[in-house]
Amino acid sequence: MGRLTGRVALVTGAGRGIGAATAKRLAEEGARLTLADLDVEGCQRVAAEITALGSEATAVRCDVSQSDDAQQAVATAIETFGQLDILVNNAGVLRDNLLFKMTDDDWDTVLNVHLKGAFLCARAAQKHMVERKYGRIVNLSSTSALGNRGQANYSAAKAGMQGFTHTLAIELGPFGITTNAVAPGFIDTDMTRATAQRLGLSPEQFQAGMAQMIPLRRVGQPSEVASVIAFLVSDDASYVNGQIIYVAGGPAGVLM
Repeated sequence: MGRLTGRVALVTGAGRGIGAATAKRLAEEGARLTLADLDVEGCQRVAAEITALGSEATAVRCDVSQSDDAQQAVATAIETFGQLDILVNNAGVLRDNLLFKMTDDDWDTVLNVHLKGAFLCARAAQKHMVERKYGRIVNLSSTSALGNRGQANYSAAKAGMQGFTHTLAIELGPFGITTNAVAPGFIDTDMTRATAQRLGLSPEQFQAGMAQMIPLRRVGQPSEVASVIAFLVSDDASYVNGQIIYVAGGPAGVLM
C-alpha cells in the first residue's frame, strides 16, 4: 500500500509537464486521479498511463479561469470517486515580454490562469474538504515570484500564489486542511523548451546556460517537483502548513 491509498486527487494542468508527472507520482502512491486541462487528449494519455500502473484516473476538459469549469472538475472527482482529498493547482501558461511590450491580454491571461484559476479550484474544493474535515492543497509557485526579467505577469501571479497559500493555510487549517506551495526553479518542460525556441536557442543550449547559474549545475526534472508534492499531500506532512518549498537546485533567489 502506498502513502495515498484510499485518497482521491484533482490535478490541474495535468496533460503534460509537472502536472502529468505529479499525477503519475500520486497514482504510484495509491491515489485515484481526476486530471483537468484544456488539453483533454493529453489528460487522456496520462490517464491511460495511470491505468497501466494499476490505479484509476478520469480526464476532464477544464479552463481553470472559468468558475463553471473549476466547479465541474471538482464535481467530476466527487461523482467519479465519491470524495476529494487532494487538490494540486498546477495549471499555467506563459506570455513573457518586457513591460513596455506586454499587452493587456498577456497580463490578464497569465493572472487569470495561474492565480484566479487556483482561487476558483480551491474555493470549489474546500467546501467538500471542510465537510469531511480533511484536505491537502498544493499550489505551484515559482522562483520567478522573486522577480524575473520579462515576466512581470508571471512573477506577479506566482508571488500572489504564495500570499494565497499563506492565507488558505490560516483559514482552512482549523478544518484539518493543509495548504502549501512548491516553487520550482528551472525545470525541463515543454514551457521552458518553448522559451528556448523563442530566444533562438536549442533546448540543450538553453539548459546548459541555465545550469551554470544553478549550484547543482543541472536543470530539474518534473519528477523531482512531483516527489515534493507527493510528500506534501501525504500524511507524512500532516504538520506542514502554509509553507513555500523551493525546488530549484539551490537557495531561493540564487539566480537573481
